[in-house]
Amino acid sequence: MTFDTGVGRDVLADDAFPDGYALESRLLASGMAAKLVANVENVVRGRRAAVEIVAIGLLSGGHVLIQDIPGSGKTTLAHAFARSLGGKFRRVQGTADLLPSDITGSSLWDPAHQEFRFVPGPVFTNVLLVDELNRATPRAQSALLEAMDERAVTVDGVRHELPDPFFVVATQNPIDQYGTFPLPESQLDRFAVCLGLGFNDLATERRVMRDQLVRPTVGDLKPVLTPEELRWLQLEVRRTFIADPVLDFALAILAGTRRHPSVAVGASSRAGLSLLRCAQARALLAGRNYVIPDDVKVLAPTVLGHRLVLAAGARSAEQGRNPGADVVHQVLADVRVPLPG
Repeated sequence: MTFDTGVGRDVLADDAFPDGYALESRLLASGMAAKLVANVENVVRGRRAAVEIVAIGLLSGGHVLIQDIPGSGKTTLAHAFARSLGGKFRRVQGTADLLPSDITGSSLWDPAHQEFRFVPGPVFTNVLLVDELNRATPRAQSALLEAMDERAVTVDGVRHELPDPFFVVATQNPIDQYGTFPLPESQLDRFAVCLGLGFNDLATERRVMRDQLVRPTVGDLKPVLTPEELRWLQLEVRRTFIADPVLDFALAILAGTRRHPSVAVGASSRAGLSLLRCAQARALLAGRNYVIPDDVKVLAPTVLGHRLVLAAGARSAEQGRNPGADVVHQVLADVRVPLPG
């Protein structure tokens, strides 16, 4: 059986992957991913695109940052995904007095055994929700760097591995609001995708308010994926084929961000790899075993925008917006999309 890659090359489904990839496996994976999205949409109304973006970040093996004004539904969206995934779930509230040890854990003296014993913090979980991350100080934020990048934390010189899978979904308020600390570039680069939500239309908002007047609906969600199933889905994402023209298209976008006059530091190679991983996840969600240029094009602003360092004088972030995403849109207008044939 063959599949059109969208760039003039066919892929033999049974030959494209040495471990015996099968169409049935892809269809099963796509169905499981769609079930996750549908479950979240039971409580997150009118935000299909945002729900899919968060699912793509999760399936790609990355982490997700949701930014918008308070009360826009950031925490509800994050909590809905946490409730939809089986395994361990922990939540951390960003505050100015949050300490690194409040996240990673610390060594406490055990008088019964006359020794220090490591007590794991909330980061030892499958899904970690960090609410209002940018209300935590840079020192507390730094506690997540190693965990998000290496799936481990080091306390008192001892390295402790985190559970697998490990997924961070964090929310942040606009940086011009009282009591916030800007996330450093190294922290932003740990997030595969960054998205805003905006406002629902009035009809959807009315339905949400009616539901919430009865009870908080997110608490009614049941898990639809186990940690083992999520790990398998993430492996299926990595088996998704990327043709050379699609890879070159992604590289051209990276190069475009580095040449843009409003950008001081463009997208890195790690950002490009994250873009391709997310494009693979989008393909899986669509039931394909190959990436098309639209997968890359649609996701580029969400994956690359928050990683760009804008030049001095460039517009600062508005509520619910990422100015870097606007720059990526400009870059996309100048990059030729590979055509079939």
